[in-house]
Amino acid sequence: MTRQPRRRSAPAAQPGPVDNTQPRQIGHPVFGQPQPTPDPEQFEVKHPSDNPVYKEIDELNREHKLKPLPFPLPGGLPEPRLALADVLGVSAASLQRTVTTNKQIVFHAVGDTGNVRGPKDQNLVTDKLISDFGDEDDDKPLFLFHLGDVVYSFGEGQYYYDQFYEPYRDYPAPILAIAGNHDGMVPPGSKAKTLAAFIENFCAKRFQVAPEAGGLSRTAQIQPGVFFTLEAPFVRILALYSNTLEDPGVIANADIGNAQLDYLKAALSRVKSEGFKGALLIAHHHPAYTAGSKHGWSPQIVSQIDDICNQTEVWPHAVLSGHAHNYQRFTRLHGQTQIPYLICGNSGHGLTKLTRKGSSPLRTPQPLKVTGHADKITLENYDDQDFGYLRVIVTAAQLRIEYHPASDGTEAKTPDDFVTVDLATRKLVHFTG
Repeated sequence: MTRQPRRRSAPAAQPGPVDNTQPRQIGHPVFGQPQPTPDPEQFEVKHPSDNPVYKEIDELNREHKLKPLPFPLPGGLPEPRLALADVLGVSAASLQRTVTTNKQIVFHAVGDTGNVRGPKDQNLVTDKLISDFGDEDDDKPLFLFHLGDVVYSFGEGQYYYDQFYEPYRDYPAPILAIAGNHDGMVPPGSKAKTLAAFIENFCAKRFQVAPEAGGLSRTAQIQPGVFFTLEAPFVRILALYSNTLEDPGVIANADIGNAQLDYLKAALSRVKSEGFKGALLIAHHHPAYTAGSKHGWSPQIVSQIDDICNQTEVWPHAVLSGHAHNYQRFTRLHGQTQIPYLICGNSGHGLTKLTRKGSSPLRTPQPLKVTGHADKITLENYDDQDFGYLRVIVTAAQLRIEYHPASDGTEAKTPDDFVTVDLATRKLVHFTG
């Protein structure tokens, strides 16, 4: 079967934001619009400059006066769980049959999508994402996992329409997310509550259309909170919230407590006790490692996760992050195993070069100097020129993660980078499907 590129219908009137003050109860999940519509050329809501606020934030950073912000704890502690079947509105048995028939599960991952200047860059990525739904049934993604910074600059509810709902209006599958620093950040002196808009749009108690969706149909997501385990056939994703600082990321300390460490230990202990044989991914917005980017890494996150992995004797097959506005892929050699660490923070907001202007570009592979552990870290590949996304394929035996730049266009299906992990040996191998 020839794969057909996605085509939009003729221009039509856009739904636009409407004056919804209360969520509309639906009772079942709704994803893309019934009919595709043309890409918008401008935002519906004016985005004034936040430069004065950022100058104040920069000064507070220099004075070390900014701390991680406490956040609402999810239900279902110590391990909040979310089943993909519930997200899709189908039975677990039905989803299992689908994945068993397809012999794989496919999903997308993006990060740092919100854009304050206009919809053009986001649309480059979403158009290419949506084109993947023209694939054969077994290759179609079942969901999208967002790696944080959904809305800039401070996660304001009034920008959700332009920066989230409108760009993904035709994406025909559920979108789950971890919060990035911009999703939880509040301006100094503001009375806004951290994560208020994120929780309304991603952690609803039931299927409903949030006021921020305006005239669009997508229902708010039903995540149990800002950290949780996503359970699906062949794969589990452990989602962590790395809080509001620009750098470093923080998942636990005296200011926010240890709930996420307790969660991680419970989740990894269950993986071991149940003998889970599928792919295990950990996702947090701030990256564990970066090369040459203005965003640094978060050694405390690495140390805390490593400690619990050592305690439980369970390690992830891969770690996904965003925050740095580019694509980077590392290999961590831990004992006899190889763990890919990937950054996908170039899905619409902006691009950050890994080298200073006038400097030579980085050549890969390149070893990374790290402190805190003896494992060898190697930068394998990167893209600081394009917007893009990840396509993840999991079979009973392998985990494959592909990177697709938007500049290749909707008719190109060959990834510019990829990595495959054998689930049993935890070594990098060729993909066998």
